[in-house]
Amino acid sequence: MQLDLFDRKILDIMQHNCRLQTERIAEQIGLSASAVQRRIKKLRQEGVIQQEVAVIDPQYLINHMSFLAGLEIERDNYQTLSHFKIWAEQKENIQQIYYVTGQFDLIVLVTAATALEYDAFIEKLMQENPKIRRVTTHVVLDSPKRSFYTPVSESE
Repeated sequence: MQLDLFDRKILDIMQHNCRLQTERIAEQIGLSASAVQRRIKKLRQEGVIQQEVAVIDPQYLINHMSFLAGLEIERDNYQTLSHFKIWAEQKENIQQIYYVTGQFDLIVLVTAATALEYDAFIEKLMQENPKIRRVTTHVVLDSPKRSFYTPVSESE
């Protein structure tokens, strides 16, 4: 799907507040509310808008810890990578996965109630994904900025 200037403006606005009424979005970008509704519907159908979620401040959650895990895969094994992606989709405590360059092959953001719970999860991960040879963990002490905002270029 090719995004035009109006689509980009809609996406930019919705990333800041996806509950904003279409009438308000229309006022900001110079389209009718019905045109904005049609565009948003298409952006959802085409998978440009993947999810609309509530972002919760972790300070309000009891027993919540975050861990950044660096995973190393045995050699460049794309089959292992595919298997892990499918496995990870079923795990709600895996929040994000990044396939990266450098020391690790994957960086994974994992949540757990305690360090012991995280350790048990990593043990299971290693058992069920035997080609992952090493996991290096960083405990998140604070997250001064958390955002899912992606800048949307307004140029075509």
